Amino acid sequence: MQISLCRLRGHQWCFLLFNVLLFHALLFGADLVEEYLLQPTPGVYTDALVLDVRERARKLDMDPARDNVSQAYPIPNPRACLNADLFLLALVLSSPANSSQRDAVRRSWANQTRVQGFPLRTLFFVGSTQAAAAQEAVVRESERHGDLVQGNAVADSSPHGPKEETVLVLRWVVAFCPGARFVLLTRDSVFVNLPALGGYLLGLHRHPEDLYLGRVIQMEAPNRDPARPGYLPASLYPDRYLPDYCAGAAYVLSQDVVRKAYVASETIRAPVPADVFVGLCARKAGVVPSHSARFSGDKHIRYNQCCYRYQFSSAGMGGEELAAVWDDLGPTDAGCSLMKTYYGLVACKVLTYLDKLSFFSSQGNTDPGPAAGQ
Repeated sequence: MQISLCRLRGHQWCFLLFNVLLFHALLFGADLVEEYLLQPTPGVYTDALVLDVRERARKLDMDPARDNVSQAYPIPNPRACLNADLFLLALVLSSPANSSQRDAVRRSWANQTRVQGFPLRTLFFVGSTQAAAAQEAVVRESERHGDLVQGNAVADSSPHGPKEETVLVLRWVVAFCPGARFVLLTRDSVFVNLPALGGYLLGLHRHPEDLYLGRVIQMEAPNRDPARPGYLPASLYPDRYLPDYCAGAAYVLSQDVVRKAYVASETIRAPVPADVFVGLCARKAGVVPSHSARFSGDKHIRYNQCCYRYQFSSAGMGGEELAAVWDDLGPTDAGCSLMKTYYGLVACKVLTYLDKLSFFSSQGNTDPGPAAGQ
């Protein structure tokens, strides 16, 4: 009887262990597979067009861009990057009307000015506006904070708006912030963990060149439906899939990639979203994106302190949530142990998946049919 009981307990332990392993495989398996499969392979530059882009980027002279700032940049802020040893420049893309959201970013993660002693700088890049009152408000905000750059891009509603704004961002970095070793491009609705991201960049074991780091999107088909927004005709983009690119919520470029992408942008005509456009530029320059699951992409991650200390970003954050997270998280490390970080990641992932399921469930129950009127 005792032997059979031991065997039964052994089977129970095996069953329990199997379920634990299955749970972790479902929870973290996708991230591990992504980290393994989406890592770049060393480039061998034999294509003449790629070599031409890289050589022109190396010899790029941006003096004309500095001389013509008044035409392209209503608020050029040319002295925003006076520190020649700037380690990381964070450029936050924002709409001119989103002043309250920019203030929330300023009061939260943009408070960081150093990581492990290395200088950081956060600036906001806004597009142009036709409303005189809105432009006056942007100018006053720039004078008050000194952290705004405004580019004279066309409206986002135009198919070429995202491309034009991205080119202005790249041009400004090369012309006025060439000393920044890394450039983070993000949005005002994203929480960015600058200490974690900066620590990761400092720990890289290779020379910081050809770095295009974020949450990589692979094998995404272009939109061939003329009735849908973002239609991309085969005449402008004949390939079956879009290039590998980093999701636009947050990604990092090394300074040399900014230059290469700016040079490559001259030949791209396809009206694509800004993040896909950067992916096209990178491909023409022979730069392969590097994947990190610590970027959330366009996904919002449910808050947990130790989880957020590990993650690089979380999207979809309103001003109040940014403030609440920062008040709890703060600029200093709370000493999350390995075990606390593990449990924090489990909690984040489970709650985020539940949020996703509840979102789809609510989408399926929004039919205002006859029952609504009974």
